[in-house]
Amino acid sequence: MAQVDTAEPGQGGAGSQGADSGTRPAGIRRDPGPGTWRAAAHRAIRLSSRPEPWKRGLVLAALALLLGLLMLLHAKIPNRTGGLGSLVETFLPWFGLFIPVLLVAALWRRSASAVVALLLPVMVWLNLCGGLLGDKSHAGGDLTVASHNVGADNPDPAGTARDLAASGADVVALVELTAQDRGAYEKGLAKTYPFHTVQGTVGLWSKLPLSDTRAVDTEMDAGPLGDAKPDDVKMAYNRALRTTVATDNGPLAVYVAHLGSVRVTPRTGFWTDSRDRNAQALAKALAAEQSERVVLLGDLNGTMDDRALTGITSQLHSAQDTAGDGFGFTWPAKFPVARIDQILVRGVEPDSSWVLPATGSDHLPVAAGISW
Repeated sequence: MAQVDTAEPGQGGAGSQGADSGTRPAGIRRDPGPGTWRAAAHRAIRLSSRPEPWKRGLVLAALALLLGLLMLLHAKIPNRTGGLGSLVETFLPWFGLFIPVLLVAALWRRSASAVVALLLPVMVWLNLCGGLLGDKSHAGGDLTVASHNVGADNPDPAGTARDLAASGADVVALVELTAQDRGAYEKGLAKTYPFHTVQGTVGLWSKLPLSDTRAVDTEMDAGPLGDAKPDDVKMAYNRALRTTVATDNGPLAVYVAHLGSVRVTPRTGFWTDSRDRNAQALAKALAAEQSERVVLLGDLNGTMDDRALTGITSQLHSAQDTAGDGFGFTWPAKFPVARIDQILVRGVEPDSSWVLPATGSDHLPVAAGISW
């Protein structure tokens, strides 16, 4: 008579031989065990479905939302109170540093609400600044232009001139020239750049001929007292010029400008009155420019996010934003935190934009390759 296996499943009978031997029928998948990614996902889902992670870290969640709204609505921050709006816009990219700090705090608190709230500042920052993270430059360029605030207190103007002459630029703009250092720059740049003009404290050196050169009034003096000053007195501290560079592809209008300085003081906050007045006057001059091809070089004492420069940035676009590598910060030279030295163009295309090595100035020089 045939024997019948009456063993219960899992008790060592013939039906459990595969389990005892550590094998399983083909095509049957083992359930996820502890330590697998599936188990981790299940645990994460279970934790997030509980109310505790959402109740924890509400202050962190609120801070994350405030950070996102601050960056999103930066243009709405009023400037009437100590220039707060322009101050925020000057250092706008640096607000992204708060995101990883808040993320670490949210993970330490195991706060699901704070982690989700951080999505807002992440998306806003990437929208505002993410385009500057990569290298957008490419080979080419019909003309290389450079700009440098050489610094009134530069201890080595001759060395700075040598560095600029070796940069390979076809056109070099200098601002913050002083009467005592002007000769050092003219001597150091003369061999490389046979053509140059200096109008007050700004100058342009070029390998190509210049014409139609004139000073540009950026309203350095405000009010009737300034209007009453003779032209020769005003020229001594003039801070903008316009000239035409004769290129192989036709004339190029080049502006060199040094807008007024900004100050941070306990009484006035972020003081920008002179800079803002100069920016408005320069914007009017650019709007009246008849040439189709225009390049603006200089120290604008403001970033491309600063609302005070809207009159300028609405007419020209940044070479660094279009064809640069990274943020291209230029000031202060020892630890740059903002790009206030600009190359802006209209009617020509930037192929590349970069920051040159430090000189004796407190600003870093900048350069760009442009094409027709």
